Amino acid sequence: MKVLVVGAGNIGTTLANVLLAHRRVLGLDQVLVQKVREPAPFDAPDLDELERRGARVVRATTPGAVADLFGSVGYVFDCRKDGAAVRDRGRYLDLASVRAASAQGSEAGFGVPFVGGVNPGAVIGARLVQIASCNTHATATLLTALGGPDLAQLEEADLVCVRRCEDLGGRERLVGASVVSRHRDADHGTHHAADAARVFATLGLAPGVTSSDVTTPSQLMHAVRFNVRLRTARPAAEIAADLAAHPRLATTAKFDSNRVFELGRRYGFQGRLYAHAVVVANDLMVSGRTVKGWAFVPQEGNTLLSTLEAFLLQTRPAEADAIARRLCAELITRRL
Repeated sequence: MKVLVVGAGNIGTTLANVLLAHRRVLGLDQVLVQKVREPAPFDAPDLDELERRGARVVRATTPGAVADLFGSVGYVFDCRKDGAAVRDRGRYLDLASVRAASAQGSEAGFGVPFVGGVNPGAVIGARLVQIASCNTHATATLLTALGGPDLAQLEEADLVCVRRCEDLGGRERLVGASVVSRHRDADHGTHHAADAARVFATLGLAPGVTSSDVTTPSQLMHAVRFNVRLRTARPAAEIAADLAAHPRLATTAKFDSNRVFELGRRYGFQGRLYAHAVVVANDLMVSGRTVKGWAFVPQEGNTLLSTLEAFLLQTRPAEADAIARRLCAELITRRL
């Protein structure tokens, strides 16, 4: 299948590299990358390297090329932000050649909200899927790891997301002090818990989960402090073992995000970490039915495997689980 990555920014370029590296197992004939805006001179090395690795890069200034793209590709990975994918969702539905499409975190309303390993059944054969945000990935996966796949053991949960202000390569949202977010959702607080609730709603579940958010002057990793109340008490060792065994979580004994980030840069494909969250395993607080702890969140890296899994579930559902497990085993660094 020929696939198109729309947007050659932070997420789009990393996704394109993952697709190129695993194109055989994903069944891809060609990976196209559309640079939506006219490239600046400093974009050239990125685009040139993608072409060297086998992608066909279509620049916004290439005459006629963009108009022909959507008539030749079978799947679209829309990696734009600020509602761009939502504005084009009707276009994707109208194009007979495009079997399915996905959009990234901020594009609520684009399609079925999805977190890999949490609600795969909800997106089988779906035309449009919204890949949930990185912090929503961490939230939803931690809740299922502690409360069970159907959340049968979860009574309630509250999380505080400590956000970095900007991607390491960014320059637009740097802050000089801690900035808290407004609790805009009356039931869930910030969007992280609200988005996780929408993911669980596709399973017919309605967990009691709330979240808060503070942005800090860091460009490395988010972190999340979770406070979960279970329906029955469990031994601390059993909880720690479950977190360590979860196929989409990683664990660490480090308390410093700089050191965790460094290991991702050293050992992760493209310098990324792909686990949904990195649990600080030696800092859990278990008291009766209450479990508290910290986890680091690998930003956009933790959504990329879900993006690949969504593609498989939308286009090759019979093979999706086996291929997703293989990719998780290859890409997720389990101990940091």
